[in-house]
Amino acid sequence: MVSGIGPFGQKLLTLPGSAEALPGRDETMPVSVAHYVNGRTMTPPFPEETESVVVGMGCFWGAEHKYWEIPGVWTTAVGYIGGHTKNATYEEVCTGLTGHNEVVLVVFEPHLLTLESVLQVFWENHDPTQGMRQGNDVGTQYRSGIYVDSETQRAVAEVTRDTYAELLAAAGYGEVTTEILDRQDLYYAEHYHQQYLAKSPMGYCGLGGTGIPCPASVLK
Repeated sequence: MVSGIGPFGQKLLTLPGSAEALPGRDETMPVSVAHYVNGRTMTPPFPEETESVVVGMGCFWGAEHKYWEIPGVWTTAVGYIGGHTKNATYEEVCTGLTGHNEVVLVVFEPHLLTLESVLQVFWENHDPTQGMRQGNDVGTQYRSGIYVDSETQRAVAEVTRDTYAELLAAAGYGEVTTEILDRQDLYYAEHYHQQYLAKSPMGYCGLGGTGIPCPASVLK
C-alpha cells in the first residue's frame, strides 16, 4: 500500500506530482453553516465589504484560533489547499500524498483590519524558515504559505515576506520558505476540525513563532 511514510518511519517531505497523488472524489465535505464561535457563515457568499486570504502556518487548529479572536476578522474556516487530490480527507492529507497544506481561510473587513495587519499575525505566529514542518509537526501539510486571489494581495504578501526575511536574517534565522501562490480550490476540512480549539480547549496544537516582532508600520 502506498504511504506517506518513508522506509524508516520518517515523514515524506517532498510534494507528490499529479500522477502520484491520491485520486480524491467529487463529493464535497459537509460543512456546518455557522461558525462555532461567532455564528457567522463559513462559506461564501460573504458580505461585499469583506476580503479574504488563505494562510498556512502549521497546525490549522491554533492558527484559526489566533485569527477568530482578532477584531476585524469576520469569519474563519480551516481546510486544505495547494495539492492535487479533489475533496481530500484529513487522513489522506496526512499521508503526504495529496500535496495539500493545512490552511485557514481568513475573511476580514478591510476598513477595520488591513491585509498588512492580517499578515503581521501570520508572520509573528509561526516560524517561516522550517520548510515542511512547524515545530514538532512534520510533513508537507505543515508548510508555510500564503494563497492570494489578486495581484494586489500578491504584492502585499511579497513585500511583507521580504521585510520579515530581513528581520529574521538579522536575528540569525535561515531563509524564509513561505510559498506565495495564487489561490486554488479550497477544500473545507471535516466538521470536527472547524474551530477545534473552541470545542476542545485542551486540544494540542504546535503553533508557535520566532519571537521576532514584525510591526505593521514597517510593512506599509
